[in-house]
Amino acid sequence: MYSDETAVPVESRRTECPPVAAALHDALLSRCRSLEPLATAVVYPGSEPALRAAVDAAQAGLIEPVLVGPARETRALAACHGLAIDGWRMVDAGSPKDAAEAAARLARNGEVGALMKGALHTDELMSAVVRRDSLLRTAARISHVFVMHVPTYPRALLITDAAINISPSLEDKAHILQNAIHLAQVLGVATPKVAILSAVETLNPKIPSTLEAAVLCKMAERGQITGGVLDGPLAFDDAISAEAARTKGITSPVAGQADILLVPDLVAGNMLAKQLSLLANADAAGIVLGAKVPVILTSRADSLRSRLASCAIASLMAAARRAG
Repeated sequence: MYSDETAVPVESRRTECPPVAAALHDALLSRCRSLEPLATAVVYPGSEPALRAAVDAAQAGLIEPVLVGPARETRALAACHGLAIDGWRMVDAGSPKDAAEAAARLARNGEVGALMKGALHTDELMSAVVRRDSLLRTAARISHVFVMHVPTYPRALLITDAAINISPSLEDKAHILQNAIHLAQVLGVATPKVAILSAVETLNPKIPSTLEAAVLCKMAERGQITGGVLDGPLAFDDAISAEAARTKGITSPVAGQADILLVPDLVAGNMLAKQLSLLANADAAGIVLGAKVPVILTSRADSLRSRLASCAIASLMAAARRAG
């Protein structure tokens, strides 16, 4: 069920942010200034990038870290790299599996409001989250969303699912869409426009994703998926470019202004997110939805902006949950 390749790699930490991406990123962080730092279990911070991500987010006032992992090794790591973690709470756990289970217990008991991936595999963390005795499951399907700030696109672009669900069923996709719509609303898009992607815009029985797109749109018409405006199947160019849609004779309330892209499967989504990052200089924040607390998936390849944006999204999601 899980892909360990969750983060969008970048060649290096970018020091310059294009104006559109910078504006979207700054707007996201500004919404968190009135919020208290979110108590966050940093699960197995056993590498310098993982620990630095927690330090950066804490210094930005986004999270209050609780370090869950081998305490002695973590202190030594911080001292070696000059990272200030004095006064932070630590929960000693010797292995990644133990750390994941301890962090899940903290979330279950209400001691933290989010989980943040450290130096462990995604499946090790998510296995602890989805276990029945962790009591972190909800009626929703667990899914992942990349929130992309693309310099050539005027709004944040949510791509789902590119990290958790490998080959989602039609029912899974309905849950994945509902999760993404809820996130878009939390981010300030009252009625997000959803493009259900495939290779073509017409129904083709030989391309299952086109048929699923049509069914999902009908489900939205009948109130089984709520809160967004859906259209599909749409090719990627139709979703992003109104001109491309006009050229093809497509009339759509979503074409050229999509807020959410539902991809056919993890492979397509993963490639799309990486292409936007590497070829379009996009920043990507990643968050796992569907559990009782948000799960922040960071990577050593993430830029500082991406790490802070992921923590900001988790903070906004937790605040929305508290508000009911």
